[in-house]
Amino acid sequence: MAKIGFIGLGHMGGPMAENLVKAGHNLTVYDVTPVSLSGVVVAANLAELIQNVDYVVSMLPAGAHVREVYLGAEGLLAQAPKAITYIECSTIDVETAKAVHAAIAQKGGVCVDAPVSGGTASAAAGTLTFMVGGSDEAFAEVKPILEAMGKKIFHAGLAGCGQMAKICNNLLLGISMIGVCEAFNLGKALGLEPQAFFDICKEASGQCWSLTQYCPVPGILPHTPANKNYEPGFMAKMMLKDLNLAEDAAESAAAATPLGDKARDLYQAFCDAGGQDKDFSGIIEWLQRQ
Repeated sequence: MAKIGFIGLGHMGGPMAENLVKAGHNLTVYDVTPVSLSGVVVAANLAELIQNVDYVVSMLPAGAHVREVYLGAEGLLAQAPKAITYIECSTIDVETAKAVHAAIAQKGGVCVDAPVSGGTASAAAGTLTFMVGGSDEAFAEVKPILEAMGKKIFHAGLAGCGQMAKICNNLLLGISMIGVCEAFNLGKALGLEPQAFFDICKEASGQCWSLTQYCPVPGILPHTPANKNYEPGFMAKMMLKDLNLAEDAAESAAAATPLGDKARDLYQAFCDAGGQDKDFSGIIEWLQRQ
C-alpha cells in the first residue's frame, strides 16, 4: 500500500482521506484545524508531512491556498526531500493548476490536477467522479489511488484539463439547478403537485441530474439536502466560487456565457441574503421569495 500525505481534512477531504485509510493506505495528514480522523499520523506542519510519503493528495478551498501550500517559501516543493507524485483535488483556476504542474515538473516530480464532483455524500461513500489533468503516465500511476475515493475516473487531458472540465461542469450545474428550481416554483404557483411534476419531468425532455438525482423540493428524493433543511451537500458559497471561476475562464477565452453570468449573479444574491452556508439547491426558497 502507498505512503500518502493528505492535506485539507474539511467536508470533502475528511471522508476522502478516510476512504484511503479503509483501502489500506498509510496516511500522514495535515490541516490547519484539529484532525479527528483515526488510523492516521497527524503532521505538525507541511515539512513534517512531506518527509516520508511517496504521494500527496490535497483538497483545499481556493487557488491562493494551493499556491501557498505548493509554491510558498515553506510549501511542499521547498521542503520535499525527493521527487514525489502530487494529486491536487481542489477546484481552482486553470492558471494556478498549470503553475503548480510546471513547478513540480521542474523539481522532477509528477502531478495531476484531479478535481471532484459528487459532494459530501459521494465523498463519504467513495463514489466521487474525478476529472484528471496530466500525462497518460501520470494518470495511470494515480488511478489506483483515486479508485479508493471515487467510482468514475476520467482522464480529461493534459495539465489543467481537469480544472477546465470541472469549471465547465459546474457552470452547467449552476444553470440547471436554477432552471429546475424555477420550473418547480412555477408549477406550484399554477397549482401543479410537485410529485406529479417530478414523475413527469424525469421521463420527459426536461430531465437532468439536478432534477433526477438532487431534486431541490422536499419530499421527492429522501437523500437530498432538501429534506434536511438544505444542509450541505455542496454549499452555495462554493457554487458561487465555481461560477466566478467559470466567468474568469470565459473572459480569458473570449467565450460568451450569458446564462452562466446570470446564474453567478443569482447565487451572489442568495449568498448575500444569508444562504452562503446552505446547500446550493436551497436557492429554490430564495427564488420563491423574489
